[in-house]
Amino acid sequence: MEPVASVVDKIKGVAKSGQDFVDGLLRRRENSSRRNPIEILKRLQREAFSDLMKLRDRQDKVERVLSFYKTFKGSPFQENSTLVRGEVDASGAILMVGDIDQEHGDAVGRAGIKTGISSRLSFETIVRHKDSLLAEFVASQKGIVEIGGVSEGALTLAKVSYTANVSDWFSAIVIPVGAQFRDLDMTANSSNQRHGVTDLSSVGPPLLNQHNDAAIGLTVRKSNVIAMMAQSISGLRRQPLFDGIGHDFGTFGQIVCQLPKGIKFSLMGLQQVAKSSSHHSNLGALAIPVGFLKHHESPEISFQDSALPVGASSQEIITSRTGYIALKLESELDESTRIGGWIEMKNSNPKHLQWALNAFDDAEDEFGWGLCLSGVFVDPTNHGRLQAESYVKLNIGKKFCLKPGITYSRDGNAKILALMLRSNWSF
Repeated sequence: MEPVASVVDKIKGVAKSGQDFVDGLLRRRENSSRRNPIEILKRLQREAFSDLMKLRDRQDKVERVLSFYKTFKGSPFQENSTLVRGEVDASGAILMVGDIDQEHGDAVGRAGIKTGISSRLSFETIVRHKDSLLAEFVASQKGIVEIGGVSEGALTLAKVSYTANVSDWFSAIVIPVGAQFRDLDMTANSSNQRHGVTDLSSVGPPLLNQHNDAAIGLTVRKSNVIAMMAQSISGLRRQPLFDGIGHDFGTFGQIVCQLPKGIKFSLMGLQQVAKSSSHHSNLGALAIPVGFLKHHESPEISFQDSALPVGASSQEIITSRTGYIALKLESELDESTRIGGWIEMKNSNPKHLQWALNAFDDAEDEFGWGLCLSGVFVDPTNHGRLQAESYVKLNIGKKFCLKPGITYSRDGNAKILALMLRSNWSF
């Protein structure tokens, strides 16, 4: 029995050895196939194809969602952020005048010396990626230093404007509330808008500071030339308190030429037509009376009986016209230093002439300065007004600045010397 058992054990050992040999060969073949570069590339291709199919499915889902929102007509303000800016301005003055009377008080007002505190809050929203909607609120306790005190007011809506950039060469602006010709000035920028210690030290003729109720303007740009044409109307707000019906219509035009070496030349004009009637009528803040032109012997009188409200008596509507023309020249010496000047004439009469020369350094570092010399020429028999101003600008951080300065004004027989301190904080 033992020989038989030993033979069986040997057969089992030979069979096991054969099985182990075959298993070893299969493992080597499988390992060799895995290490084969072709097999590796095929396996990676299969895995990559599977991942690409998954990404394609996800992309289809995203495209379906986007196409749904594109076809949905929602508000143009959706997902648009609003930029909020604020500014607080405070100024004080020590006046040295020859006498405290109405003549000197009026001279201080014409010199642009104002004291008090004013604040401005603006909201600007970008609409349709190119256009902008702006709303400004103003609260002021600043007024002209004169006999009778200063004006003050609560927070009110001062300006609403919408700018439509139709293309690179054409744009339009609509200002239904608080229009000012300075908003239409194509040479205006943040530096030009800042004042020194008085309002007369701003770079620009006085016609830009005139306020209107509403305005609309069109701008065309071509190479180094910019042309602007605008129409304004004023007198709507004072109509309920006005003893009669009256509106002022203004046509404003400007041509700006960009010359070499940072020189800008600007020609601007303004034609104002004022229509008023002695007839007392309170039509409300939103009513605008419209009549039909009718020829009359006097060129200054029009709008006869057909222009009057039903049931009103015949009253004459008087029309007066006033024209302004101004030239402005600016030059940039470097990034912050600018010099410029302007001259303005009323009704093409050299006897009504205003002018100013400005030089200032509006750098954002610790120190800046400004100089201004301005005057008004009336006629040879009248001394007119001559004013000189100088100030330094001390920047405390990036948002706050102090402007101490001195102003001397000679207005007719009135002479004024003022020590001014103006501060500005923006956020």
